[in-house]
Amino acid sequence: MTSRSVAILGSTGSIGTQALDVIRRHPGRFDVVALAGGANLDLLARQAAAVRPALVGAATGSVDDLRTAIAGYAAAAGHPAYAPEVVVGERAAEIVAGCGADVVLNGITGSIGLKPTLAALTAGSVLALANKESLIVGGSLVTAAAAPGQIVPVDSEHSAIAQSLRGGRAQEVRRLVVTASGGPFRGRTRAELRAVTPQQALAHPNYAMGRVITTNSATLVNKGLEVIEAHLLFDIPIDRIDVVVHPQQWIHSMVEFHDGSTIAQMGPPRMLVPIALGLSWPDRLDEVDVPCDWSIAQSWDFHPLDDEAFPAVRLARRVGVAGGTYPAVYNAANEVCVDAFHEGRLGFLDIVDTVARVVETHDGSTQDASSVEGVLAADAWARRAAASLIDSTPPQGGNA
Repeated sequence: MTSRSVAILGSTGSIGTQALDVIRRHPGRFDVVALAGGANLDLLARQAAAVRPALVGAATGSVDDLRTAIAGYAAAAGHPAYAPEVVVGERAAEIVAGCGADVVLNGITGSIGLKPTLAALTAGSVLALANKESLIVGGSLVTAAAAPGQIVPVDSEHSAIAQSLRGGRAQEVRRLVVTASGGPFRGRTRAELRAVTPQQALAHPNYAMGRVITTNSATLVNKGLEVIEAHLLFDIPIDRIDVVVHPQQWIHSMVEFHDGSTIAQMGPPRMLVPIALGLSWPDRLDEVDVPCDWSIAQSWDFHPLDDEAFPAVRLARRVGVAGGTYPAVYNAANEVCVDAFHEGRLGFLDIVDTVARVVETHDGSTQDASSVEGVLAADAWARRAAASLIDSTPPQGGNA
């Protein structure tokens, strides 16, 4: 595989730092030409000094402060002449995404990743997509902007499906099976979820992720988003995408074919392989992670999803079928509710209940899902609607 130029969005987050680790361990395969980070300017400066991209962007801070920090770390690393182009502000990630790199890894969290996703696609880069929200929000806007094969999924579930689909043709697929850990509250009834605290919701059994994604895993909103994402990525109808709870998460997802066979992708419950494949697709890198050890006795469990205790997936199916701006509304309302939950203004059960109320009141016919302005207007409306409902909702966790 020849060397590929790479731009990483969200370089200071979990996906970005792991991607840089994969790149470091495979010298000569990748050339990091651009980085975009969030509020952690010190880490961004250290990353820039280590890989010396031509372009560095930050969502917050000042150009002078970031340049000074980069210069200090670069000098300490023996590269005093290193001075990249620096951009700061709300368009920084979009500018970095449009730099024309062979591969753009979008590891940003939230709907703010939409414009960078579109910028990368417009520039002709392969988009390694970990920012599922941009696809959820953008929907057909994103899929229409992408050439065949231009989007490579980095979510472990969708990477697993993409890998499994190599074993058959699209017309041979009966259904997709997306696995879920069940989160920290697997097996609890709705009544038992009433008093859940933010600290408990952040205790994911398998992954270390950011606040929003970890909370979404606890409510299973994340799995609802993944159902919609699978529908958009692989052009499979919503009713042919199932969710099964697999606590160990060694099977990342499966594809069932019409002849009754099922192909599953297996590996440790980590993100290294999906990230590496996002960078190198369709090729595989050497020694990215350790494989399953079949010499050790082990048991893997599978359970049906409890839609009564965790209604987020059922709601997402309705939203996905409705299409248009409804997925953007679902996602935006949830982001507002997650923040309110962690601020003590909303109960755990109220998160999905409030999202459902926002979705019910949304009039999708009034928003244009074919334009950035339309989907962002729907996003903004949903945030206002959710905030209004939260202000009128006692933080008691919802009704059992």
